[in-house]
Amino acid sequence: MPRAHITLDRQALVAPVRRRTFGSFVEHLGRCVYTGLYEPGHPTANDDGFRMDVVALVRELGSSTVRYPGGNFVSGFRWEDSVGPREQRPVRRDLAWHALESNQVGLDEFARWLKLTDSELMLAVNVATRGILPALDLLEYANHPSGTALSDLRIANGTPEPHDIRMWCLGNEMDGPWQTGFMTADDYGKIAARTAAAMKMADKDLELVVCGSSGSGMPTFGDWERTVLEHTYDHVDYVSCHAYYQELDGDLGSFLASATDMDFFIDTVVATADHVGFKKRSTKKINISFDEWNVWYLKEHMESQQAETEWRHAPRQLEDTYTVADAVVVGNLLMTLLRRSDRVTSASLAQLVNVIAPIRTEPGGPAWRQTTFHPFSITSRLASGEVVRPVIESPVYETARYGEAALVDAVATVDEDRAAVFLVNRDLAEAAQVTIDVRGLGSSRVAEALTLADPDVYAKNTLDDQNRVVPAANTTAVLADGVLTVTLPPVSWTAIALR
Repeated sequence: MPRAHITLDRQALVAPVRRRTFGSFVEHLGRCVYTGLYEPGHPTANDDGFRMDVVALVRELGSSTVRYPGGNFVSGFRWEDSVGPREQRPVRRDLAWHALESNQVGLDEFARWLKLTDSELMLAVNVATRGILPALDLLEYANHPSGTALSDLRIANGTPEPHDIRMWCLGNEMDGPWQTGFMTADDYGKIAARTAAAMKMADKDLELVVCGSSGSGMPTFGDWERTVLEHTYDHVDYVSCHAYYQELDGDLGSFLASATDMDFFIDTVVATADHVGFKKRSTKKINISFDEWNVWYLKEHMESQQAETEWRHAPRQLEDTYTVADAVVVGNLLMTLLRRSDRVTSASLAQLVNVIAPIRTEPGGPAWRQTTFHPFSITSRLASGEVVRPVIESPVYETARYGEAALVDAVATVDEDRAAVFLVNRDLAEAAQVTIDVRGLGSSRVAEALTLADPDVYAKNTLDDQNRVVPAANTTAVLADGVLTVTLPPVSWTAIALR
């Protein structure tokens, strides 16, 4: 049995737990919005047409912010289409996902949905195929109280109070050739800087996110961030990171170590941003908005050529059904984001419903939790206070993709009267015996211990078996004399709450 030892101390604080770390992402893609969030006529639908069974699950998930309306979708989006009387809204072609967009859900409706879920809106503007003035118009419509043409239009449309949106994304994945209107780093940096400067003329307290690389595997990775930030550094607050992971060619060991790649990604972007800041002799720090991250079986999507040949409303697209192993990786990625809370101060699990999502629905039918729902919801519920950097002594193993990785990974948070420890065991075959020195936390008892694992690491929750995989109490967790001992099953994610 592999053995690991972890030391936790209140003095080894990283940063406060950022509630925005537990953000999500809703894009007008596939069935995320239509028959996901919104389905008039569903037995649970409210007067706006939103499924209240999904609202209940989103609240349980603990999602704090929602990035909207894209994603690739935003690069062809005209925001004016999505406001005003529904019967007058135009149907448009969405070139990003080869689908028809009815615009029946727009900014005002989505803002009302957010209030149902106690979530904050993070709004993306189209800088790819539009520009500065439409972004300013959207800002005026959304945030100005009254007395201007566009704020009065919002009021006439039934929303008297401004939405007061604080976080704004300046486009999406502008380095990607798949993006409508994609640009070079130099071209994007210039338009993003001008747009950001103009938006801050309207409201200096906006928090603006400039596009970083679409992934660490992009050929321009690093150079893209440097060039874009050299243009935008003085005007923006965040640079975005996007990363998706999947098991490739049966290499489960590498897949379980995906968080090591996320660490590398964050290190590189932080170093690049700080390099630009130093060159500018700036005392300002650019933080990271990791506003797309998840497990996504992109290779299978590409090989099956899911691109639509017909223009249809809300086709089934990217509806990955997740396994136990996927959930362990998602839990581990979220642990990494927590551990980097000094610079990663906002993040968005992509996406929220149906499309590579922790929640699935059937039209006219039920909504249920995917395996990946559980580590996210439990971490969101238990993590509070300050993030504690653990000292981990663990056996290591060799991966084909990422080199050497620890078998056991961990992170912890501590508040005035409670603490939480999150752990993964990446061993494919053996349980791990872990001892955790918690004397430095002042904890005296185990309040809760939950483990997500299964003898079949590819077990899934489906429409026919919605609770095949659920967390179970880990009865091996014992705290005595300041030392917590716990056994972690192979390929597992565990959360332990201490009082």
